[in-house]
Amino acid sequence: MKVGFIGLGNVGGKLSGSLLRNGLNLSVYDLNTDFVANFVALGARDGVSPAMLMQTCDVVITCLPNPVASDAVVTEMLPHVGTGKIWMEMSTTDANEVKRLGALVIEAGGEAVDCPVSGGCHRADTGNISIYAGCKRSTFDKVLPVLTHMGRRILHVGDIGNSSLLKVMTNYLATANLITVCEALTVMKASGMDMGMTYEAISMSSGTSFVHETESQMILSGSRNVNFTMDLIQKDIGLFQKIADEHSVPLEVSPLIIDIMTDGQKRYGERAQSDRIIERLEEATGLNILAEGFPRELIDEELEERGKEVVVRR
Repeated sequence: MKVGFIGLGNVGGKLSGSLLRNGLNLSVYDLNTDFVANFVALGARDGVSPAMLMQTCDVVITCLPNPVASDAVVTEMLPHVGTGKIWMEMSTTDANEVKRLGALVIEAGGEAVDCPVSGGCHRADTGNISIYAGCKRSTFDKVLPVLTHMGRRILHVGDIGNSSLLKVMTNYLATANLITVCEALTVMKASGMDMGMTYEAISMSSGTSFVHETESQMILSGSRNVNFTMDLIQKDIGLFQKIADEHSVPLEVSPLIIDIMTDGQKRYGERAQSDRIIERLEEATGLNILAEGFPRELIDEELEERGKEVVVRR
């Protein structure tokens, strides 16, 4: 199977790297020609353009920063879609938009999958990330061998669009958790607690989480570089709020989180690292939420292994 990959940024570069590392026949494209050159040097082919990738590959994967970019790429590929062609959308995007684009691909005779990832850039780098896949079961069976080279846990979630709904929900939860972790660490620091001990106390408690075990380390080390920026956070939590509004669900916490992140962007820049949100509380209290012994970069220490489908409990 020939695979094309469009979008070699923070996440896409790591996911496509897993495909290349595992020996798949890979062609790549990105607006940044240096990214493409780096992959070509490692053995990938230069995909030249989205249109060319759809012409020459069986599967074309997109991992792009926003729905506008996805629309532009699919529009360029669409005249070359036909029987045997599969488009896989790995961007975190609007569910209605991925349904619309997927319908165009299917109408042209191809197949479509929305398959965003969850678990952090450091896990994307080692093929240990989780992937949701929304598509027909027959399509899922075709792309599962590709997905299992990029992710450890693969969940078929039914129709196209469902993955995007689930993905923005999980990113909302992660952002809410980041805000509460920042508050918890700051209150403990103000109370005179040792930050290293506080980290361990949370880690062994019912209040622990993936966000704590990753982003708290970046906060305490002072690196404040979790490799996920505030503009991406705002996109995701904004999409979650949009879903709630569409279904008339009166959320209370979500608007507060959006306000907090908006203030963070005003203070530190639209594309500031998301874990710099701790600095709002540091500035308000005069405290430094730091501790010795924590890494400045997240590294996935799990051994890489081929992924598999997660079976839903019934």
